[in-house]
Amino acid sequence: MNKKAIISSLVLCSSLSFAFDFNALTKDVVDTLTKDSTKKEQTVTTSSLSQDTVSQGLKEALKVGVDYAVKNLGAENGYLNNSLVKIPLPENLQKVEAIIRKSGGDKIADDLINSMNRAATNAAPKTAEIFMNTIEKMSLEDAKKILAGDEHSATNYFQENTNDALKKMIKPIVIKTMEQNSVSTYYNSFNSYYKEYGKAYVDNSSVMNFAKSFGADKYIPSASDENLEDYVTNKAIDGLFKMIAQKEASIRENPVEQTTSLLKKVFGN
Repeated sequence: MNKKAIISSLVLCSSLSFAFDFNALTKDVVDTLTKDSTKKEQTVTTSSLSQDTVSQGLKEALKVGVDYAVKNLGAENGYLNNSLVKIPLPENLQKVEAIIRKSGGDKIADDLINSMNRAATNAAPKTAEIFMNTIEKMSLEDAKKILAGDEHSATNYFQENTNDALKKMIKPIVIKTMEQNSVSTYYNSFNSYYKEYGKAYVDNSSVMNFAKSFGADKYIPSASDENLEDYVTNKAIDGLFKMIAQKEASIRENPVEQTTSLLKKVFGN
């Protein structure tokens, strides 16, 4: 092989090698862009559909989400056994929960937590009608905003359009359930227990003495007069929103969750 042929062969090999590398690089870039632009792909996918079809698809997804949330949270221990929505002690009592438990107050703390979550569970099934009516009244513009939005868009919509109605529906059920389960008694017992044992534990600790030296002892948690019914009602609603949003996001992202032809048409690739 003469020198010219050798050079030509090297150039050809070099070009082929670059072409292969470039193809591989191009594939990587396309894969990356594909992963990072789910919303753009969804816009392209849905652009050929009528706006009404897209709107109906979103409404169906939200109805599936409501059904999922209500059934799961309305089941026995629906809130209590779900770490995503379990209602903890009110914030001020959380700060002293460890002290109460160390002082032998495990049962009081557990009874209060169980009773709050039971009240929310009893209220959950009653909320379905409010959600469904709100979905039916959703405008085409609302649907487009939610579909184009992030994972919180549906939650934000429900917060704006159902929150007051949900509070009116849920709070009386929470109050009634907590009366039946002596929640106020547990709550008062918790606070009394803290006053008798926990407060003394804190007052005598180096933490309190250190806080006093800076004039910050007023920030040490004390017994609470917080409205427990409002706290449980708000947490119950938050839990419903979270479960609906979780299901709606799952339908958008997971083909397995797209269980009807309409959902497949709107959300499928």
